[in-house]
Amino acid sequence: MPVTGDVKAVDASQPGDSQVQVYAVAPRDNATPNEVVDGFLESMTSDDSDFRTTRKYLTRKAASTWKPSAFTTVLTKAPNRNDRPFRDSDPGITEITYTLTGEKVATVDAQSAYQPLAPTDYNESLHLVKENGPEGKEWRIDLVPDGLLLGQSDFKRLYRSVDKYYFAAGRTSEQSTLVADPVYLRSRTDPVTGMDTVTQAVRSLLAGPTSWLRPVVDSRFPAGTALKKGVTSLAPDDRNVLKVPLNKKADGVGQRSCRMMASQVLYTLRDLTSARVGQVELQRSDGSPLCVLGTDQAEEFAPDGSSSGPDSQYFVDAKGRVERIPGSAKGSGTPEVVSGPLGDGPVRMGAVGVARDEQRAAAVSRDRKALYVSSIVSDGELPAAAVTSKAQNPNDRLSVPSWDGRGDLWVADRDPGNRRLLRLTGGAGKPQEVTVPSLDGGRIEALRMSADGVRIALLVTQDGHNTLKIGRIERRGPEAEQKVSVVELRQAAPQLTDVTAMSWSGRSRLVVVGKEQGGVQQVRYVQADGSTAASGVLPGVNQVSSVAAADDEQLPLMAATSSDGIVKLSPGDNWQTVVREGSSLVYPG
Repeated sequence: MPVTGDVKAVDASQPGDSQVQVYAVAPRDNATPNEVVDGFLESMTSDDSDFRTTRKYLTRKAASTWKPSAFTTVLTKAPNRNDRPFRDSDPGITEITYTLTGEKVATVDAQSAYQPLAPTDYNESLHLVKENGPEGKEWRIDLVPDGLLLGQSDFKRLYRSVDKYYFAAGRTSEQSTLVADPVYLRSRTDPVTGMDTVTQAVRSLLAGPTSWLRPVVDSRFPAGTALKKGVTSLAPDDRNVLKVPLNKKADGVGQRSCRMMASQVLYTLRDLTSARVGQVELQRSDGSPLCVLGTDQAEEFAPDGSSSGPDSQYFVDAKGRVERIPGSAKGSGTPEVVSGPLGDGPVRMGAVGVARDEQRAAAVSRDRKALYVSSIVSDGELPAAAVTSKAQNPNDRLSVPSWDGRGDLWVADRDPGNRRLLRLTGGAGKPQEVTVPSLDGGRIEALRMSADGVRIALLVTQDGHNTLKIGRIERRGPEAEQKVSVVELRQAAPQLTDVTAMSWSGRSRLVVVGKEQGGVQQVRYVQADGSTAASGVLPGVNQVSSVAAADDEQLPLMAATSSDGIVKLSPGDNWQTVVREGSSLVYPG
């Protein structure tokens, strides 16, 4: 204990070491109502098994009906309770009500899905009565809301973000690619199920995708598949093989489907265990092996659709030519003009999007009026414009284009008289208009497609602010006549009042440039579900106009600035200038 230094106030829910563990303490004999409420709230922040100690603060009836796993409410800090003056000598008081208040910023539902909220007032009540106990009448809570109530620091200490993986729907097994579905699970043992984090992740994977993602993904596990009864701990053996015992629902699965099931487990656990899982062995209900899959064999189902990743970064130079920076591992190769009309053609370009196979690119002219699609590996004539905007103001014309993992090209026309989100199937043919029913009058300023092709990140201008939203892409009908829409937009960076640039960075993470209310520009990571990434805010860089990141998080983060040109940030390093003049920097995609 320190014996010198200044005295300072300590919040009950202060940010601290994630290894700190809170142990639940039962109420003392003749505890006052204040002590019962405070003890109950603090006990909720523990790893108390099945919340047995926490339930001791409740009446017998309330303890049997309270459902802590129903959902979790996250407040900016630990909840406040109104301070009730109370004299235990007053025999006339037999019941009392407390009001819990705070600022609610998120919820986690029964599927473990995180939902960010615009900060709103939280106001709930706890009702206490005197109940007969072994030592006479004791104060206990008889009316309590279901679920847990946690401050942000306790939530971050107790929970961690985990990406489950499912297959993009509507594709053949040969084209299958995995899609990340982020959830929040207990960092240690789950108090309700008694499962460690690895087992929680597998259990959640088998239960199926979250409601938001379910319409666009499939699981290869047959309906009803679950862990064998009684399994609460899974760990790789000394050969890094993880054996997963399943129930009878999976007994008759074929080898191809089983391998796809095993790939879902492998990618879900990839960053979760301290000892890396080298192989997954799925087992039948009788314990016999169903199939075995190694990490190298799972590459064909890689979430980005390609195990090789991008080879270069691309940008538009001061002369309006598309240039390539070879050698993505360092992002420091000598820039070179790409082949074809986008590199040395008659039209000066202002923005570029490169296909993920790096064979073609789509570039928007410097006046933002026309979109051209051309090869960047062979010479040829500049083709006719694939899309043309009729807006009078250049800032109301075409956005930077983006390619998805299916090879489709996307661009937004911001014309006030004809706002459109457009998709070119395979990067060619007649542009198809994509409906976005939940825009509510907002205007798409910029877009970036995820590698899996089922999610889109949009910068939407509304009421004078740019906000970052993630939409789900739904496709209906045969490919030739497919109707495509972007539905259920949700906030991805609610803490930022103005977002000026963004890019996907990994399978369910984005890097964004924006400002908090009254703050200055910052570059930070956010999760696709709207939660704050563990890595948080990045080192500062001035006047960023665009930012680019790769699906491989080990590749450098790139940014275009008005003061230092194009700069890069490698893992564990500081920002460094790569090119003095250039704009519209992108990785393929």
